[in-house]
Amino acid sequence: MAWIGSWAPGLLLAPLLALLIALAPAAPARAYDNPDLLPDHPTAVIDLAKILTDPQRAALDAELEDFEHVSGWKLRVLTQYDRTPGLAVKEFWGLDERSLLLIADERGGNLLNFNVGDALFALMPRTYWVELQTRFGNQYYVRDHGQDAAILDALHTVKGCLEIGGCQVVPGLPQEQWVLTLATSILGGLIVGFAAYPRKPEHTVEWAWVLLLSPLWVILFGVFGVAPIVTRTNDVLPLLRNGLGFVGAIAAAYVIAQATVGKNRLRDSEG
Repeated sequence: MAWIGSWAPGLLLAPLLALLIALAPAAPARAYDNPDLLPDHPTAVIDLAKILTDPQRAALDAELEDFEHVSGWKLRVLTQYDRTPGLAVKEFWGLDERSLLLIADERGGNLLNFNVGDALFALMPRTYWVELQTRFGNQYYVRDHGQDAAILDALHTVKGCLEIGGCQVVPGLPQEQWVLTLATSILGGLIVGFAAYPRKPEHTVEWAWVLLLSPLWVILFGVFGVAPIVTRTNDVLPLLRNGLGFVGAIAAAYVIAQATVGKNRLRDSEG
């Protein structure tokens, strides 16, 4: 199984941790393994951090058990704060290549971490799990929707993808992601409009400049402005808005460039 989680803070703290370890008294090395924290009955949810209510926990437990019975995919949830059963959960749940362990721990920069079985990577690539973590586990989503909703929404997204045979990206288009696609579409249109303004009196559009800068504006509009939408949702409204933003930016940049830089160029050429 592969671990998908926050790693940057660990890199930044590594020198400090090394110094503290060097100065600290020697102690026996041991892995985290505390089976005493495990329940004495079978369950798909271990909620040590008490994030879920009792009805939520019972409903999620039954939902995951039913999903495993129908599909063969084993989804498990562990919430923790100051205590963790550690490696003991692997034996308790019998985690294997068809298993997903969602770990919710608010002590890190992101609430969610995933331990992903190898068979799941054949259906959802590593980039999918990173996007899933950043979408539902970030502090803004948790603040607006709650820790319980972050856990449930992430699990339901995974279930939905498994039911259709996998996903290359996380379905759905959050508002902040659409705003980013709109911004790149507008920026691409500004580049096209500025490139197209006439440099010579007999020209209306400088197609040579538009084609010369096409790698830049095609990436901004096509790759960053359109592709994230069509791969995540069937809604045409975001596409329409981005298209209008792209065309509007072309017109605005063309007019402004022609009235400023273009006018000065034509005056100099005539003079």
